[in-house]
Amino acid sequence: MSDTASQSSAAGGSGLNDDERAELQRLRSEAAKPRRRRVGWRAPLATVLILLGCVLAPVSVVGVWAATQVSDTGRYVENMTPLIQSPPIQNALTDKLTNAITSNLDLSGYVNQASTALDSRGLNRVAALLQSLGPSITSAVTGYIHNTVHGLVTSPQFANTWVQVNRVAHQTVVTALSGGKGAISTQNGQVVLDLAPFVNVVKQSLAARGFTLIEKLPPIHPTLNLFSSKDLTKAQTLYRLINALRWVLPILSLLLIGAGVYIAKSHRRALIAAGLGFAVSMLVLGIGLQIARSIYLNSVPESVLPSDAAAAAYDTLVRFIKEGLRALLVAGLVVALAAFFTGPSTTAVTTRRAIASGSGSVRRSAERKGVSTGPVGSWTYAHRKGLRVSAVALVAVIFVFWGQPSAALSIILAVVLLVLLGLIELIGRPPAPLVPEPTPAGDGLRGRA
Repeated sequence: MSDTASQSSAAGGSGLNDDERAELQRLRSEAAKPRRRRVGWRAPLATVLILLGCVLAPVSVVGVWAATQVSDTGRYVENMTPLIQSPPIQNALTDKLTNAITSNLDLSGYVNQASTALDSRGLNRVAALLQSLGPSITSAVTGYIHNTVHGLVTSPQFANTWVQVNRVAHQTVVTALSGGKGAISTQNGQVVLDLAPFVNVVKQSLAARGFTLIEKLPPIHPTLNLFSSKDLTKAQTLYRLINALRWVLPILSLLLIGAGVYIAKSHRRALIAAGLGFAVSMLVLGIGLQIARSIYLNSVPESVLPSDAAAAAYDTLVRFIKEGLRALLVAGLVVALAAFFTGPSTTAVTTRRAIASGSGSVRRSAERKGVSTGPVGSWTYAHRKGLRVSAVALVAVIFVFWGQPSAALSIILAVVLLVLLGLIELIGRPPAPLVPEPTPAGDGLRGRA
């Protein structure tokens, strides 16, 4: 009977009947089950936006290069000037100019005329000797012209002529891609450079050296093939599109990446991913340029332009793209590293603590020697967050508005930013900790009493 009472008492004390206890048990079992994590919309959308921004980044680099390096006179001349210093280009120009001059001189014809004139005056043996020596004379004159032309091509005078001609015809690639005409134009899918101004320089030099036969040359316009493309029409259409969107694409790329970082739940992780993705996109652009180089060299016949000259032309013309992508690659890595070292990871926290500890040690050591930052240090510490943001913004503005950023500039700016942040940490003097005033022993005894 006592057992029955105790059970009734327990049931009554719980205040629950059998149905209620069963419902409570069911709720507890459901609560014990692991909950499925809800897949939100922010992470996928942020990923897509950052991915689109990174995909547009290489296209933006090419578009800006096409607009500024090609259509701008100063940039174009700066781009083309090193070509005349390249030995393969110098050799190709020498051969082109020599062939143009000798083919129009008709040296064999002059030898035959001289032989006929001697024969008509009864100098048969001399005429026969001259006729037999005709090929040797032609070869010797050709060699003389070739050596003279090569000396001119490698001279500073010719380099100045090269710059002047390219300054006048600065829209070389623009003309090729837009299908226009001029000193530089397209012929049968080839982008060619009119060498007539250079022929005039050679003619003047040979005439000044006593080779008056050169004055009988008619006006000639030899050409030098610079590029070869089977899909020139497609390239022209693509160029016009990129040229029209040259400012839209970079801004759109940055906006997409910024929006992706803003939408993401973890801004820091998204910024790390964006920086790495941006760097990878520049790496992909570099690989694409190398593939395009191989395709270009394989498409140019040796008779049109020697392979070494074609390689020199390609490498010179795309060097600004390579410099730009290296700079942006370093910038993306710097952003990713900065976002990582401001995070909560063990490595980041340990690094920040080590920097703060080192700065504090240096500051306290200086204060013990009487060197103190005083009010400036207190103000710097109070406004340290704003100063850090300002330092980052300043470096970013310098990088964006620098005329032609390079990888070296990116590294220098990263070092400058680290120095600025280190100075903020070093100069900033935290307020002294409050020390509680000691209470007299008598007051404590009276309080107990």
